[in-house]
Amino acid sequence: MEISVGELARRVGGIVHGDETVLIESAQSIAKAGLRDITFAVNELNLRLLSTARPGAIFIAAKFIDHALQNYPDRNWIVVKDPLGAFIEVLQLTRPQRERSTIGISPQAVIAPSAVIGPNCNIYPGAYIGEDVIIGAGCDIHPGVVISADCRLGEQCTVYPNAVLYPQIVVGNRVIIHASAVVGADGFGYRFQQGRYNKIPQLGNVELHDDVEIGACTTIDRAMIGATTIGEGTKLDNLVMIGHNCELGKHNAFASGVGLAGSVTTGDYVVCAGQVGIADHVHIGDKAVLGAKSGVHKDMEGGKTYLGAPATEEHDQFRILMALNKLPELRKQLRELESQVTELTRRLADQTVTVPDVANQVA
Repeated sequence: MEISVGELARRVGGIVHGDETVLIESAQSIAKAGLRDITFAVNELNLRLLSTARPGAIFIAAKFIDHALQNYPDRNWIVVKDPLGAFIEVLQLTRPQRERSTIGISPQAVIAPSAVIGPNCNIYPGAYIGEDVIIGAGCDIHPGVVISADCRLGEQCTVYPNAVLYPQIVVGNRVIIHASAVVGADGFGYRFQQGRYNKIPQLGNVELHDDVEIGACTTIDRAMIGATTIGEGTKLDNLVMIGHNCELGKHNAFASGVGLAGSVTTGDYVVCAGQVGIADHVHIGDKAVLGAKSGVHKDMEGGKTYLGAPATEEHDQFRILMALNKLPELRKQLRELESQVTELTRRLADQTVTVPDVANQVA
């Protein structure tokens, strides 16, 4: 595909500063973009990369255009309200995806007679659909998927290869479950009795609400009783672990390696960076942000950013880190003080203190 900078600007409602006739063939990141690529810049850090990169055109917000023109007047700029959004639109234009297949229900899929499959579904070879499963319209069930008995899937869901849904899982509309995810395995619940662990029956289920996305190899345990729930619009990255009876709010975003023990609850718009660990029965408030590798053992108030293990508020953690950085210097100072105290103690011990004979002087 070839398209001019001017035409791209018209498509996304942008204003060109530079040569509108330059032809663009592809979209690329700013560090790797060449003369035939379009890219985007959302901050001054991105702009600094232009000292070594030479893209054909750059989407930029109006607040940065003066700085951009002053420092890089020979570049082609397209001013838009949302540079990343415009870039994504062009990226989809330059790299069109393969259209959705329409294979229907493969005869090589294993489907129980009592299962109900909605219209316009693709059930790929090797998929297994259990007894009394209900699958809504427009779903794609890829090879190797296991959907166990009594599961319910809404419309336009996609389940990628080798994902497993245990019995009685409830899935909303437009849910994406990536490869090898496991939804509904038994929760890690045991009683220690007479020297051994006895299993607590895990008789609940899992509910994935509308527009949830579950990453590859992520696991979500079923509840002991009731439901483990993932709220509307929540996105879980690859290799995330959600324990039994957890209840996540709407539009949470968890990066890879996050682990939640049982019965954790979160509000809406909670963000967990990579490898966050949260102890059982903890609540995380609305719009809380947990930095990478945070260890959470108590409830966290919403609307704040937390770091560290144990996790504390961001400003407190920075003070702790600054103090830790000074430990070598403080240790040296302490040793010097110890030496000085030892020397002073030795000198005092060597001195002879004479007490005047006050009574004789008075006499």
